[in-house]
Amino acid sequence: MVALAMSAEGAVDFWDLPPLRYSDSVATDPIARLAVEIAAGRRGIEGATVLDRLRTVLKLLEVPEESQVLVFSKTSKQNGLIHPGNPRCLFFNERTYVGFVPGGGIEVITYDPVLGPVFYLIETPLEERPAVIDRDTSSCLSCHGNARTEGVPGVLVRSVFPDDDGHPVATLGSFLIDHRSPIGERWGGYYVTGKSSLPHLGNRTFVEEDGREESTEVVMLEDVRGKVDAQRYLRVTSDIVALLVLEHQCRVHNLITAASMQYRRGHWLQKALDPAEDPDEGSAGRMADEAAKELVDALLFKDEAELGENGVEGDVAFQDAFSERYPRTKDGKSLADFQLQERIFKLRCSYMVYSQPFQDLPPRVKGAVMARLKVRLSGPEAAEWLKEGERGKIAAILAETLEGW
Repeated sequence: MVALAMSAEGAVDFWDLPPLRYSDSVATDPIARLAVEIAAGRRGIEGATVLDRLRTVLKLLEVPEESQVLVFSKTSKQNGLIHPGNPRCLFFNERTYVGFVPGGGIEVITYDPVLGPVFYLIETPLEERPAVIDRDTSSCLSCHGNARTEGVPGVLVRSVFPDDDGHPVATLGSFLIDHRSPIGERWGGYYVTGKSSLPHLGNRTFVEEDGREESTEVVMLEDVRGKVDAQRYLRVTSDIVALLVLEHQCRVHNLITAASMQYRRGHWLQKALDPAEDPDEGSAGRMADEAAKELVDALLFKDEAELGENGVEGDVAFQDAFSERYPRTKDGKSLADFQLQERIFKLRCSYMVYSQPFQDLPPRVKGAVMARLKVRLSGPEAAEWLKEGERGKIAAILAETLEGW
């Protein structure tokens, strides 16, 4: 594929080649701007305690505290601090992911309008010293820039088989999770609060000798008190609904980034090879159309896994904080209303269409996605997993709430 062409040395990731130049380009996202202000002495990260400073970062990024989930497997940058008694907490909105483990720094992945996801580690000493913000363009991408993230800098949710100390039992393997994954494969290495109709891997540890021990018992928690020192966290929940939303969002976010980066690289290459040809009418345009097919199917929750006979129950505080972020029609309808019985949402069209990453797609790509959405919601290529009535409701909401529809 022309967009994935490597340099002559074959050792440069395509996102570091022109015109992308991901690692060498200056970021302009909110954390990048904060770093400049801190370095100039104009601003700090306020808070008398580490949790206060974490709250400051979340507020700056408009990330709701209610989105907290807790992962105790050693599968992140700060593995030495993580174990079942000291899990890493994760928070998110539609453009940003924040991680924190007690005793460590604050990790942020946030969206830049040109670069896509950008990775940071924020150290927040409680002494008089200012916070230190470092952008990472190498170590994070060993896990966050490969086939698991659609071949671009991105995000992922893994389910592993952790032992009593949080180490993944390598011989038992792992699962890459999104909204298509069976519930039985999910949440290994996570605490899960709420209720589920189906058994899963959360709230459990494993030993190699037992293999992938299947359980018909649903292991759930009302909250994480008794498992962790709750005073070291913002909330006592690791919400099952937040996990479901996060898993869907990560794949969509990666598909958006891949569509943008691959198109931009392909457009640049074709223009360099033949300046007289319009790339949007050639291979770059075809790449946009192909990317739109996969992205639209993900936006419409194709192959969404069943939630079980009685669905799931989670933290209403998260559901309220989440839903209020997205537009409603004049009669109160929204793509962010939960169903939580057969599926996550009442209407299967992702709220990610309102996200900044989606809105900032290159015009040719965004145009292809919007056109494909309309095709999948009506006509001979209508999405067969959505009934006609549901497709009509989705189209009506988009017509009223989505710019450019």
